[in-house]
Parts: sequence; C-alpha cells; structure tokens
Amino acid sequence: MTTNARLRTYIFPASVAMAAVAFLLAVQLSASAAAPLPDGSEDHPAGSQIAKHEGVAATDPPLGGRTVGAVPGIDVSSHQGNVDWASHWNRGVKFAYVKATEGTAYKNASFSQQYTGSHDVGMIRGSYHFALPDRSDGAAQANFFVDNGGGWSPDGKTLPGALDVEYNPYGSSCYGLTAGQMVGWIRSFSDTYHARTGRWPVIYTSTNWWNQCTGSSGDFSSTNPLWIARYSESVGPLPYKWGVHTIWQYASTPIDLNEFNGTYERLVSLTNG
Repeated sequence: MTTNARLRTYIFPASVAMAAVAFLLAVQLSASAAAPLPDGSEDHPAGSQIAKHEGVAATDPPLGGRTVGAVPGIDVSSHQGNVDWASHWNRGVKFAYVKATEGTAYKNASFSQQYTGSHDVGMIRGSYHFALPDRSDGAAQANFFVDNGGGWSPDGKTLPGALDVEYNPYGSSCYGLTAGQMVGWIRSFSDTYHARTGRWPVIYTSTNWWNQCTGSSGDFSSTNPLWIARYSESVGPLPYKWGVHTIWQYASTPIDLNEFNGTYERLVSLTNG
C-alpha cells in the first residue's frame, strides 16, 4: 500500500467520525430545544395550533396588512430568536406582541431582546401568555405572566398583556374542560390580570375555537379587546358577543402578521387604557 493510500484509509474514517459526532450533537441540541418543561409544556407561538387545525390562506398575504388604513404589526416568540427590529420598523411595522410565558413553567429566553428591541426602534409593544387551562388555574397563570414580563405601564408605548387561548397542543381541543369551566378559567385569568395591572387583558383566539370551547356561556366583549386569528382574506365572523375586533392576525408566514383595526392614534389610546 502506498503512502497516499494509507493516508486516504485513515482520513476517511476520521471524516466519517467527525460527521457522526456533528450529527449526534445536532440531534441532542434539537431534542434539548424541544424537551418538555417541568409542567410538561413546551413553547408554542400564537396561532401555531390554529394554523394546524384551521389551515392558512391559499394566497400569500401582503406584509403591509390586508386592510387599507390599518396599522401593521407582528408577533414573535422564542422561535424567532434575536429579531432584526430595525428591518421590520423600516418596512412599516408599528407594533409588536412578544411571547413572555406559557403555563406556569415556560419563560421566553429571547424575551428581553425582543421586548426591549421592539421598543428601542420606536414600536408600541406588549407581551402575551399561551394558556394551558388544564395545567393550573387562571389566577396562577395570570400571576406567572405578570411576574415574568406580562405587566403594563402607562408610558404610551406598552399594550395591555394578551391571553392566547387556542387549541390544546397536547390533547383534546378544549383541554378536557366544559364550556362553563373554560369561561371560568378565562375569567379567573382576566380578573387576576386586571387586579394586578389595572388593565383587562386582550384575548387572542379564533372564532372556531371560541365557539367550540366556550359556546355562548361567557361574554367578555365589554371588557377585553379581541385579537382574532384567521388566516384568510377577511376577518370573518367574530366570537360570541364581540361586535368588533381590535387586532387581526391574518397570516403566520413569513412571520406572524397582524393589523390594528384603527388609526395609529387609536393604537396609542389602547396603550393608555
């Protein structure tokens, strides 16, 4: 065997070994990122389960919003990591919601960069909580949210916190709760958040989920602004008793796209209560 042949013999296994190590490391990192938290939860962005259950629009959505005169916005979670807020601001995005918490165990590791970064470029921003109503009561999750980024301040730049309540990522759509129990859970979260911050939380949901899981047994329309998720060319029918929506999440690609239903001045008014 020549010297070159011997080199090829030894180099080839080494390269294979290095590739195998890299592959195993990637698998380990991926498994770690998806590993459940102490309460069994993982990280789910707003609308992830709505898109799964209800589908998305067949046409590509416009980045500037679907409605003429509406104020463009986005929402983000840990899945976006460090966000280039300047680029979003430069294309006209004026507000953002940032995921803060989920259940009573998950905290967004990218929250500080996302929440502070959006503010620093000039955006109005708020935070949201992904509800897991079968894991703990509404008051416990509202307190966890407020204690970990979900608060509110009357600075003209902070939106009231939002409760993201949608299809169960782990089981039955309504988390095993009756309509009455679900309404009670949402009311407990809402009342606790109001007691802690002086603001009623925005409620993020889809009409289909709301009608299925709460029916007509609860009316939040007089207190809680509605953030409706529907990935289509129109908002469509709204959940029980709401006559108007405040925010519409109309697409989930290339990032969660939203629009505020009103002028920029009205958006500022929402920050002030």
